Amino acid sequence: MSTILVVDDEKLLVKGLKRSLEQEGYSVLVSYDGEECLKILEREEVDLILLDLMLPGIDGLELCRLIRKGRDIPIIMLTARGEDVDKIVGLELGADDYITKPFNTRELIARIRAVLRRYSATPGDNRSKVIQMGQLRIDSSRRKVFRGDEKVDLTAREFDLLYLLATHPGRVFNRENLLESVWGSQYYADLRTVDVHIRRLRGKLEAEPGDPEYILTKWGVGYYFREDI
Repeated sequence: MSTILVVDDEKLLVKGLKRSLEQEGYSVLVSYDGEECLKILEREEVDLILLDLMLPGIDGLELCRLIRKGRDIPIIMLTARGEDVDKIVGLELGADDYITKPFNTRELIARIRAVLRRYSATPGDNRSKVIQMGQLRIDSSRRKVFRGDEKVDLTAREFDLLYLLATHPGRVFNRENLLESVWGSQYYADLRTVDVHIRRLRGKLEAEPGDPEYILTKWGVGYYFREDI
């Protein structure tokens, strides 16, 4: 049974969401502000966080950044605001998904299941496959990535994106291909979401993100993983 932490100061919404999630078999913890959320994470094992953007005290974006500093917990951001800048910034800070209020509870639950599957999934036909490219090593069975001896912390979505590219070296994927393959056909996202994740991956993997050696750009087309180093 997965444990979900709901962080939102709208108590009526939290009450209804808690009931719906518990009916689906999830264990639910509740926090109404950022300070309380961080305290809960110190003492409880949490499998996924539903994080509201507009919180008293520490706002959702700052809280997302603090959580991502030392924890690899999937985060779905909730917000009443629809501006692209909030969406992009949220993804930059490490959110795995983003849904705007008011939302359909069934859609939210579907997204929760999808994110949890990505965090627990092992690629079916490549359970023992290790991809080595220069200093970069991708271990698909453990869903871990190393640069030399240093472990690189990736979110589930970042890993899936990297793994897709790395298992098809030289193949150029356009943004639509990547959204469909990594996010799924039910995910309605701006194509810039792909650019955000590529930028984050380069920042974590590349010695010089501005002059990448692993994830390259085919200008006017899309992205690809280089064939040899």
